[in-house]
Amino acid sequence: MKTRVLILCTGNSCRSQMAEGILRHYGSDKFEVESAGSEPSKVNPIAIQVMNEIGIDISHHRSKHVKEFLGKHFHYIITVCDKANESCPIFPGPSQRLHWSFPDPPHKGEVTEVVLNEFRKVRDAIHEKFKVFALTS
Repeated sequence: MKTRVLILCTGNSCRSQMAEGILRHYGSDKFEVESAGSEPSKVNPIAIQVMNEIGIDISHHRSKHVKEFLGKHFHYIITVCDKANESCPIFPGPSQRLHWSFPDPPHKGEVTEVVLNEFRKVRDAIHEKFKVFALTS
């Protein structure tokens, strides 16, 4: 049986989507991974772009509301933003809650090299943390 992981963020558009893609990439043999948000929107196209740069395709992902997963058991609940950590619902069964806060890259305005670099910094931080988690859990 695979270890079930739910990654939560507010919008489920960027950080949690990148984390889901990374954990699936490195741990698909060990983990069943989902991501969701308390205020879901849509997967950010810049997140898709910077993930493609490292060979991970999240273009097929969709933003999901955390309510889709209420009543389901997860071994790990990982929040990647402070707001999601504060509003995280309780899930049935024993689970381990982890909170790894990452900065929210800029979502509005023109896509410049500065904006892309901010997304890359966040992606790289998430990549490092979730790769280690995948390989050591």
